[in-house]
Amino acid sequence: MTPVAKVGEIPNFGKKVVSVSDREILLVNVKGTIFACENECPHQGSPMNAAVVKEGYIACPRHGYRFNLADGGCTDHPDLTLKTFPVQISGDDILIDPA
Repeated sequence: MTPVAKVGEIPNFGKKVVSVSDREILLVNVKGTIFACENECPHQGSPMNAAVVKEGYIACPRHGYRFNLADGGCTDHPDLTLKTFPVQISGDDILIDPA
């Protein structure tokens, strides 16, 4: 697990992009639960840091495809999956497994 940010840096329903192992990873805070996903929509590569977060989903800003933050699944287009990463909280540190 790699420390990437502090919990206090991401407000409720807020987002933060971090770079880990030469890739951009988006951290999202949903009611105190931190999720980590790739910062690129698997459909056409739109940056997800401009996406809308609601009810455990993140919606691509370009076409509105909704991805589950827990597992990256897309109910509208099951062939598309947003890569997600395991998150662990240690004190105020957010750690992720970028593998």
